[in-house]
Amino acid sequence: MSKTQFPPSIKSRPVYGELEARPGSGHLMIADAEGAEAILDLAKSLAKSGAKDFWAKAHIIYIPKATGTKYSSQLEELGAGKFYAGPSYEAAQSRIRRALQDCHMGTQVYLSGTESLMGQAMAEATAAGIPHTAIQTEHRGSTARRMQCVHCKGITEDVTTDPFECSHCGLSLFVRDHYSRRLAAFQGVRVDAEDPGNIPEKVELFK
Repeated sequence: MSKTQFPPSIKSRPVYGELEARPGSGHLMIADAEGAEAILDLAKSLAKSGAKDFWAKAHIIYIPKATGTKYSSQLEELGAGKFYAGPSYEAAQSRIRRALQDCHMGTQVYLSGTESLMGQAMAEATAAGIPHTAIQTEHRGSTARRMQCVHCKGITEDVTTDPFECSHCGLSLFVRDHYSRRLAAFQGVRVDAEDPGNIPEKVELFK
């Protein structure tokens, strides 16, 4: 089970698990903020099992964000063959794509952290031809959502309230659980479409 417990929802809503070390020709780990905790927990389980060559074949790409800076040194101390820490997903995107392109058959991919990070990295991995069976996910940290406005198609990051204002067209949108794996985003629909101006009070649902 995921460390974050999400209530039951519709079928398109992603479901997350718990990272576990698997045999592979390589191990690509992509995480942000508290997602580092999942990798560190995996490292503890590996230490107990006595695995020796796992980290030499590992590549860690980490996006600390404001809340995850304390984990960077701990991840680096794991001794991965390659380690990178970057300021944002956008800054790391070219590196992620190159790492996926360089994967050999049998590489295992581990994604942990926010839904925004995992969704975008999952889309990149599947586009690069990594089979779903070789990709693991574990949610850690913020539950803020990456939302797409179905009206203007703009993406708003880190949505914490319902409804919320689209950062592109300014419409007040209802936060839906419908999820697009292609866009790595939940879908937002105009909340006052049938009764313009009748906008309910915002409620903080995500942190």
